[in-house]
Amino acid sequence: MSQARDLADLGGSAQGGGITGANALINGQFAVAQRATSFVAGANDDADYTLDRWKLFSDGNDIVDVTQETTTVPTNRQFAIALDVETANKKFGIQQILEQKDCVNLIGETVTLSFQAKVSATTNLDNVKAAIISWSGTADDPTDDMISAWGAEGTDPTLATNFTYENTPANLNLTTSYATYSVTATVDTASAKNIIVFIWSDVTTTSAGEFLYLSDVKLEAGQTATPFEHEDIGTTLRKCQRYYYQVASVAGGNIIYATAYIDSHKIYSIFHPQTMRVIPLATVTGDTGTEYKSYESHYQAYIAATSNVDKTVDTMFFDAEL
Repeated sequence: MSQARDLADLGGSAQGGGITGANALINGQFAVAQRATSFVAGANDDADYTLDRWKLFSDGNDIVDVTQETTTVPTNRQFAIALDVETANKKFGIQQILEQKDCVNLIGETVTLSFQAKVSATTNLDNVKAAIISWSGTADDPTDDMISAWGAEGTDPTLATNFTYENTPANLNLTTSYATYSVTATVDTASAKNIIVFIWSDVTTTSAGEFLYLSDVKLEAGQTATPFEHEDIGTTLRKCQRYYYQVASVAGGNIIYATAYIDSHKIYSIFHPQTMRVIPLATVTGDTGTEYKSYESHYQAYIAATSNVDKTVDTMFFDAEL
């Protein structure tokens, strides 16, 4: 056995005094919501990012509204993600892809995905599945939409090229009460570079207003699901900010980061709170009609206005997601 598997098997005795397996996922309790806490029409399209690190996949746009749930949550938990059906009879789910640096130790190993989940009613949402998927294309550069075809009810979606199911997804038979579910797989696809988790509703007979709730999502080494370990919010936020963060105005004011002029351009400078995964895509709001150029690194961004007059910026957005 490998060392990773030995440690994970030891973690399987966590409830009996053993250790708890480390979670390879980020924001598994959906506690961090930098973009927004609610994603409705215009922000809930297929392949949109929603709560930090979690990407929505759906058979069309505006299929489900996504919210950071604070009421219908597991015992002793503050948050969950709620997927609220808006367009009936369509499949939908959420996905997180691990950066290669964070999953290279799991490739070739047995891993377990676990989570808490419930549905608002089992009348229609009666087939929820979970998958562990590998990406074998260029590391950290997956195809934006991993679903090639959603397929008929009960048929697993067809994945795009270079994505592979590592387990055989099956109906988890969710109920209207929170419970813990898990699936296990060996990530043995040749040349796998990244690991992805995907949880989805595989039915095409939904009705508007039906909900799927998820929390405590965890991916760990080994063939046994160990208890979810609560992480302090500061740590989770810092992890998320490697991939995305924004700086917004306070109490309706504007942000002014003007530091210098370069080639007649007013320069706005900001240090990222965390070393970002790659040089991020930077966008700003404020000064309608003013164009900006971005000069960036993993550590600091320089936003240059196209004129040399004083400018204010309402919000800066920095995106380095996979």
